[in-house]
Amino acid sequence: MSLSNTESLYGSVTRAFHWLTALLVLTLIAVALIADELPYETSEQLARKAWMFSLHKTLGVSVFFISLLRILWALAQPKPDPLHPERRVETFVAEAAHWLLYGSLVLAPLSGWIHHAASEGFAPIWWPLGQSLPLVPKSESVSAFFGGLHWVFTNVMIFTILAHIAGALKHHLIDKDNTLRRMLGRADGMVAPAPESRGRQPIAAALGVWAIVLAIGAGQGVYAPHGGDRAAAATLEEVASDWTVTDGTIEITVTQFNSDVTGSFADWTAAISYDPTVPQGKAGEVETTVSIGSLTLGSVTDQAMGADFFNVDDYPTATFTADLIVGVDGFTAEGTLRIKDQTVPVTLPFSLLINDDTATAQGEVTLDRRNFGIGDNLSGESSLKYPVVVKIDLTATR
Repeated sequence: MSLSNTESLYGSVTRAFHWLTALLVLTLIAVALIADELPYETSEQLARKAWMFSLHKTLGVSVFFISLLRILWALAQPKPDPLHPERRVETFVAEAAHWLLYGSLVLAPLSGWIHHAASEGFAPIWWPLGQSLPLVPKSESVSAFFGGLHWVFTNVMIFTILAHIAGALKHHLIDKDNTLRRMLGRADGMVAPAPESRGRQPIAAALGVWAIVLAIGAGQGVYAPHGGDRAAAATLEEVASDWTVTDGTIEITVTQFNSDVTGSFADWTAAISYDPTVPQGKAGEVETTVSIGSLTLGSVTDQAMGADFFNVDDYPTATFTADLIVGVDGFTAEGTLRIKDQTVPVTLPFSLLINDDTATAQGEVTLDRRNFGIGDNLSGESSLKYPVVVKIDLTATR
């Protein structure tokens, strides 16, 4: 059997690409379906779920590169002519399906790869290529958009594969021709039919299908960020304050599977009293209330809201109450932090710069999630480290 294709037979390289791709694609689809259904209440379950998703992603990247090689090889080879050129509609549909399948085999894994690269928090890809891609930012909107594209492309791929299998079985069991046999390398001696120009119509048909399914996806909102089924974030009332926060962020960074995941709270209030003329000791007070449900923490946002973590349904807010202390070596906010039903002493060092009536402050403190009953179901640090870094950065006017 020749390595290259002929006008009537597929060569051994083409057949190897075909069956290797089929094995990988069917495996990664099965792995994804299993991973979606796996629970993640304990550290062992979470590690197993992440391992399955890592396997899925790693196989997906493999399919992407193999598909590119397969397409390049196909473009350089003659394609065996259809066995039934007189069946024009059937031949046209089969050709269009092939283009759909080729496109899916590239676009589905590529969109999934970009979705992964744009996400904060992930099960890692095992290829030694890093977890990021050039020109792809860490962005929830970018991640959601390509996650939606991945869902659309994957569904087209699955549908096309099923149609492809059904067509092959129809040729083999009903027509009893050599369509399947020549991909198995068992159609030696077959006489090729008269060549027929296929034109570009199948390509146009495949592009038309892509346009339709992408439009349907847009109509269904699959490209927009999703918040899952968690409850809406608690709405906070405005507070009276001597200093009014005009701009600022509260960020947290957790370490999951040895990768840092940074997120921030979109809604929080701060009641601040502070006397800049106090040279040392207590110079003011602060009370900060945070809407826990406003947290965005990459791909693990919904998990963080769950009962085993922040439990936002029962504890929608967290509160930090502290005295503002001027010390010899700088400033500290010394008080307590309440998260869920746990209140823990916390000292937050911060820098402070006051220019006329405008103050800017930055601070950072490392907390232990176990002190607040967060992730108690996770044994050890294999999936989620104990330390959580909290950073504040705010500007306030008097």
